[in-house]
Amino acid sequence: MPVFGLAALWNGSARAERVRELVEGLGALLPSPKPPGIVVALREAEASLELKVEVPSYPRAAVEALTEQVQQSGGTLVELWRLPKAQRDAFREGSLTGPDTHALEDFEAAAIVLHGHLQQLAVREPIPDGPPRGPASVPIAFFDTASKAATHSAPEPEEAAPAEKPTAPEPETEPTETADRPAGQVYETFDTLRRGRRFAVKLEMEFRTELDFVREHATNISNGGLFVRTAHRPPVDSVVTVLVKLPNGERLQGDALVVHVVDDPYKGGVGLAFVNDDPSFSQTLDRYLASLAGPLS
Repeated sequence: MPVFGLAALWNGSARAERVRELVEGLGALLPSPKPPGIVVALREAEASLELKVEVPSYPRAAVEALTEQVQQSGGTLVELWRLPKAQRDAFREGSLTGPDTHALEDFEAAAIVLHGHLQQLAVREPIPDGPPRGPASVPIAFFDTASKAATHSAPEPEEAAPAEKPTAPEPETEPTETADRPAGQVYETFDTLRRGRRFAVKLEMEFRTELDFVREHATNISNGGLFVRTAHRPPVDSVVTVLVKLPNGERLQGDALVVHVVDDPYKGGVGLAFVNDDPSFSQTLDRYLASLAGPLS
């Protein structure tokens, strides 16, 4: 069953009582067959809550409600699973770990710990002007270009770049505006560019749902996910298990979320976002993308 990582951050501008009420009620808001992993990190100027929620499909409505409640309490919600692994690890190191970190068994205990720390932060000077900011997200760019019939609200992608070697891909000159990355923001390094870039491919793959097993081909791939040209189109927010066969003999296997459906008789298919938090999965994918991008120059 897939695991979706979430994190909430608060500083001295947060409403401590509201945070306590919110965290105490998370069990009802985020139902899960298994108790979620709960980690609270208390830092000098902020407090954070990390959750690992194991659910059969993406709880979009619950996450949207949680985002609104966290904002109302003066905090920021980050969907960790959407971040590339390197960025996710850096964010955890910077905001979700430290000497005063607690792995807790229930939301009530987490609420008490957070409430006490936020009360202490509130009496210190100066109080921050607003909630803490989450990481600037590298966009998950993996949608096929035939997306005008999409059923999921997502930026219209440009044509995937052909995987030619050894020439490095040219950077996109007009980045798509997203909620996490304003238009005009550019990538700082080629490595960051390569992580967000789509590559045209034809990879043998399999994906499974609870009811079906399908063999198809992926037509483009990025660090965030891939697009599969297929007549079998599971609904948005459902989770499938994928097995991708790479040309070098390695395989990518894990869970993926259906984030995009294209209903077209010839170019239709599904966009899948990887939700794996497994280091070996990310390393295998990064090596393959690096081989497509070619050497740095």
